[in-house]
Amino acid sequence: MNTVVFPDLPRLPLPVRALFTGYLLAIGVGLLIAGAQIMLTHGMADGKAGLSLEDVVHSYHGNRTNTRLESALNGSMSGYASDENRAILIDWARAGAPESDWEPTIRPILQENCVSCHTGAGLPDFNQLANLQERAEIDTGPTFASLTRVSHIHLFGISMLFFGVGLIFAFARGFDPVFKSLLIVAPFAFLILDVMAWWLTKWQPGFGWLVMLGGFGYSVASSVMIFTSLYQMWLIREPKSVLAEDAATSSSSAG
Repeated sequence: MNTVVFPDLPRLPLPVRALFTGYLLAIGVGLLIAGAQIMLTHGMADGKAGLSLEDVVHSYHGNRTNTRLESALNGSMSGYASDENRAILIDWARAGAPESDWEPTIRPILQENCVSCHTGAGLPDFNQLANLQERAEIDTGPTFASLTRVSHIHLFGISMLFFGVGLIFAFARGFDPVFKSLLIVAPFAFLILDVMAWWLTKWQPGFGWLVMLGGFGYSVASSVMIFTSLYQMWLIREPKSVLAEDAATSSSSAG
């Protein structure tokens, strides 16, 4: 019976190490950009820079003392209009978004500041009064339809990224098999916790800290695997005698 010997990370052939390295670097940069995107969106939900528990609650439970439009204008959209125009929009929303103000006052502000992005291509079309009036209601966070859409995209997409990182790390050396297995599973577990916490926070704001725990957990676990894999592939070099022994073992097994 032939035995296939698969080398650990330091003894992978150069082309395989190059392939794995390109993948890990792309994933690592992607995680950094994702973190920046979170800081620029969810991190501004309370109108202050930096991600906090209040930001998480506002993002998923909503700020129920404000309209949705006001929360956006004071949060992630605060840099897209002047203070004067933001104040006009907020006062209009608080007044119940009357149709009488739409053409003379509100629509020109939106044309100047908002509709370059909000034209219906994945975002609400702010050329339509009804879309603005919907956002002038009390901020209860994302709708169930929106949360469902984002949840399944998040689970499917990020799971595939973690699968690749875990597969590469599976060939790392120097780890207890049980600990290595737990570390490989950890990002998936934290990802599920993260998404579940969105729904729990939508229902009850006290669960907001679970969202932060989930995101922090899968970021740390995946970062450990990425850096460990890169280190072992490029900074641990085997003596030529060991490499020759591996080649001889593979040849004899194949025969």
